[in-house]
Amino acid sequence: MPQTSRRTAVFTESLIREMSRVAARHGAINLSQGFPDWDPPAALVTAAKAAMDASRHQYAVTWGSPELRAALGAKIGRGTGTPVDAERELVVTCGATEAMMVAMMTVCDPGDKVGLFSPFYENYNADAILTGAQPVHVPLHPPHYRFDPAELRAAFAQGLKAFVLCNPSNPCGRVFTREELLQIAALAEEFDTWVLTDEVYEHIVFAPHRHTYFNTLPGMAARTLMCSSLSKTFAITGWRLGYAIAPTALAASVRPAHDFMTICAPTPLQVAAVTALDFPAAYYQQMTEGYHERRSLMTTTLAELGFGVQLPEGAYYLLADYSRLPIPQAEWDSTRFARWLTTDVGVAVVPGTTFYGLPGYGEHSVRFAFPKRLETLREAGRRLERAIR
Repeated sequence: MPQTSRRTAVFTESLIREMSRVAARHGAINLSQGFPDWDPPAALVTAAKAAMDASRHQYAVTWGSPELRAALGAKIGRGTGTPVDAERELVVTCGATEAMMVAMMTVCDPGDKVGLFSPFYENYNADAILTGAQPVHVPLHPPHYRFDPAELRAAFAQGLKAFVLCNPSNPCGRVFTREELLQIAALAEEFDTWVLTDEVYEHIVFAPHRHTYFNTLPGMAARTLMCSSLSKTFAITGWRLGYAIAPTALAASVRPAHDFMTICAPTPLQVAAVTALDFPAAYYQQMTEGYHERRSLMTTTLAELGFGVQLPEGAYYLLADYSRLPIPQAEWDSTRFARWLTTDVGVAVVPGTTFYGLPGYGEHSVRFAFPKRLETLREAGRRLERAIR
């Protein structure tokens, strides 16, 4: 038989999703995959049912139903302070996952180089490989996950076609300061590089930190392709509603890539999502307050048990160092340790090495996701305490 393609042979399936399956088999609390264990707002569920009852079952306009694009454009414009042309600059996709894949395919050719901070969400590396591009990793140095400006410049100097920026960051919870973003922007201008941003956690930011939309920085609107989604903000990760925003000419190239990849996002769910985009400011405040409480519980629990924990500035993940735990398993590599936590302790996590493309990083860390009910997190803490103490 002929061989399969080289591009798919160099990586395996998502370890994050695999750990979710392992969790299900062993009855573990799933703190590996980043989805809430509660329902979306009732008004959103009602709107989805109404859309189906109204026979909105067939293909939508490829780049998004008109009503959703209009609502998204208005919402994004309010958040960024910059008007969005919903007809020419906005493309609705099947989640931010597709948005980033389409973004990479739109700006990169085989052999191009794509820069990304490490640790990174694992899909970025796979996106680059599937595009035929070469990932170039720039370390965010623990425990505070700051980058070295000299290392960042050295990466851009390799001739990057694009740079991927996840802000707030999955998996480490960094929220990049305006000054840091301006450094990235200056390098993008100097080396004529596209910037592909993943801003799905834009509304999960903990004070005093603030989210800065990269495309609002001076000169960056013309070279930024922003990816985001409704999944995290409205607890609808399974609805697969994402979007990409780009200058008109670039968006025109995004559309056919999206069209031939998925045609359109689910029609009735697009219609329903308009309801969520009309939620008042109080919704976002209450959501952030809820995540603040979960973050406090998760970090306090892990620190008391002996994990090394850096308080996340945004998003709903944290990387925890287990190397100083008073148990023999503290000497294991992160993959073996994560599987032990999942199968024997009953708390599913993700090995830290999954998020790095650099040797020597993430060796004794695991990622915890905390978009769970407080009682779920407390039970996870009780299971960890029984195993460690």
